[in-house]
Amino acid sequence: MKKYEFTLIIEKDEDGIFIGSVPQLKGCHTQARTIDELLKRIKEAIELCIEVEKDIELYKRIYEN
Repeated sequence: MKKYEFTLIIEKDEDGIFIGSVPQLKGCHTQARTIDELLKRIKEAIELCIEVEKDIELYKRIYEN
C-alpha cells in the first residue's frame, strides 16, 4: 500500500464541533464531536478522495486520449 502525507486542518465551530479538512484533496472534509472520532472520519474521507482521484485519472487516460 502506498503511503501519503497530508496536512490536516482542524477547527472548532461555535457549537463545539470539530471540523477537519485536507487542503491537498478537493472536497476532503468531515466533522465530529471529538478529536478521536474526527481522526477516524478524516481517514475514511482521505481514502475515498484518493479513490475518486484515481478513478478520474483512469477515466482521463481512457477517454481523453
